[in-house]
Amino acid sequence: MKIIIAGGGTGGHLFPGIAIAEEWLKRDKGNTVLFVGTERGIEKRVLPCLGFDLAMIDVGGIKGKAMLSRVRAIAKLPRSFLQSDKILRSFRPHIVLGVGGYASGPVVLTARLHGFKTAIAEQNAFPGITNRILGHVVNKIFVTFGDGSTRYFPQKKVCCTGNPIRAAFLSGMDKTTEKRKKFTILVFGGSQGAAAINRVVLASLSRLAGIKEHLHIIHQTGHQGKEEIREAYRQEQFDAEVHPFIMDMAGFYKKADLLICRAGATSIAEITASGRASVLVPYPYATDDHQTSNAKVLVRAGASILIPEAQLTEESLTSVIFDLYNNREKIRIMEENSRRLARVDAAARVIDECLTLVGKTH
Repeated sequence: MKIIIAGGGTGGHLFPGIAIAEEWLKRDKGNTVLFVGTERGIEKRVLPCLGFDLAMIDVGGIKGKAMLSRVRAIAKLPRSFLQSDKILRSFRPHIVLGVGGYASGPVVLTARLHGFKTAIAEQNAFPGITNRILGHVVNKIFVTFGDGSTRYFPQKKVCCTGNPIRAAFLSGMDKTTEKRKKFTILVFGGSQGAAAINRVVLASLSRLAGIKEHLHIIHQTGHQGKEEIREAYRQEQFDAEVHPFIMDMAGFYKKADLLICRAGATSIAEITASGRASVLVPYPYATDDHQTSNAKVLVRAGASILIPEAQLTEESLTSVIFDLYNNREKIRIMEENSRRLARVDAAARVIDECLTLVGKTH
């Protein structure tokens, strides 16, 4: 059987799609997957390394863009629909699944017009405009947060599955944090880094000097400014690893006592699957501030500490780090609360529903 997974752009959209693709291929060696994305998205860099096929269409975002960018994006739409049509006629999928991102809209809409079975996966507590539109035309809607995004969609189509997690996060993850010689902090801002987090973490190093001999910092910086960040750690004589991008994120989660990161839905799902304590700094300019909605789910459960970016300073960040460094029992409780939120069967549930949709037993 064949599935098209459309979307990407960022890791938050792409990685759940990869998790679904892994489960699809696991079900039957004869199954095939085709991803559809864009030239500018993270999918172009990541998918070939994982052995997945990728077709591309030329499409851009509209909401939240400057007027000229909106005009250019609208002008590209007819071509993106023609490209989607060509891909669909050639591949002939049994089902088309949109996972968010620019490519999702044209591909899913074109598939629906051709009569293919269609579905979307919404990772966030507050769905984006594309998925809110697609929700009215697709056959099935998979959501992460049962008490959040369901109200934005036709209820009869909604299935609360949780956010699919890549297989690497589900195999060999410790039930509790490893005992390590040093307190390990993993800092990241999503697949492209986060300038605000990078800046405040570096500004905090002087305040952390008193415990630096007991710290190990792993920092995914993004590609911009990585050398300056690496040099800052060297100057302050911190034990730090600096990476522009981490492919094996599951392995690095396993090493960490504490995460400092954004609150994208995929990060939230990976945090809970791995049962880690976290300090969440939502990206304030995300569409409809959905990252804050995501973060509050973990905060209410006692799994995370929320610092809004407007309140992120070296004082506020180091206060939290010192508190958790000196209170390992608090971290253990946060880990337990985090793990309780995990939906480790999300990808399997999505595939079960997809197979039912196309009339196959599972």
